[in-house]
Amino acid sequence: MIDKVVASAADAVKDIPDGASLAVGGFGLCGIPVSLIEALHSQGTSDLETVSNNCGVDDWGLGILLKDGRIRRTISSYVGENKEFARQYLAGELEVVLTPQGTLAEKLRAGGAGIPAFYTKAGVGTQVSEGGLPQKYDADGNVAIASAPKEVRTFKDGDYVLEESLTPDFGLVHAWKGDRHGNLVFHATAMNFNPLCAMAARVTIAEVEELVEPGELDPEHIHTPGIFVQRVVVAASGEKRIEKRTVALTPGTATPTAAATATAGETGQAGAQR
Repeated sequence: MIDKVVASAADAVKDIPDGASLAVGGFGLCGIPVSLIEALHSQGTSDLETVSNNCGVDDWGLGILLKDGRIRRTISSYVGENKEFARQYLAGELEVVLTPQGTLAEKLRAGGAGIPAFYTKAGVGTQVSEGGLPQKYDADGNVAIASAPKEVRTFKDGDYVLEESLTPDFGLVHAWKGDRHGNLVFHATAMNFNPLCAMAARVTIAEVEELVEPGELDPEHIHTPGIFVQRVVVAASGEKRIEKRTVALTPGTATPTAAATATAGETGQAGAQR
């Protein structure tokens, strides 16, 4: 078996060119490949197309690439936590293909399974299937690019819209554990889009919190087999963020208790990436 470990995140992403398409794992800020994104940002790669549930926040995750104008187009499901994202979209600086969340997940899974397209009920009777959804504005606020109508077919229980799968050039994912052969284990909710991005991409790069030797991972606990992964790098230990922190209030007061605040902080920081 091939040893897929590379020395650094910079080495792992150095051949990602301008204009590449990227499938990026994570949901909100949970399970995002921070080290790989930062390395890509540092090397100056631009004109990117990203496929990700969301686009980070203003100063974290994919948000750092977006802030510096490195992302040309994004295929996403949720973009509500990023003010710069909204500004660029409305100013005509960013092309946005909003996609139902389950459809986005299946577009990646199908791409990884070699399925070119599939039918789904999600979006039937809306602009998702009928077309006209604004994808890019011009500087005057007019729609410059709108979504095209999609094929709708009737099966025995109703109408379904045809969705094409996704096979991006590169996949960036974050795993809890991985071995030198590229087998990956994700922790709890970081199992979100990471396995799907790993499947769909032509070249998948995985950052792992813990690198183990081949044979140490229980085969029954492996979420992504090494066949889908081409490079593995140990993730830099650093800050783990959450988008919003919600804490319990003391009855009769308007402020959270110290204990509640500490608990929320500890839970958020420990669980954000994993």
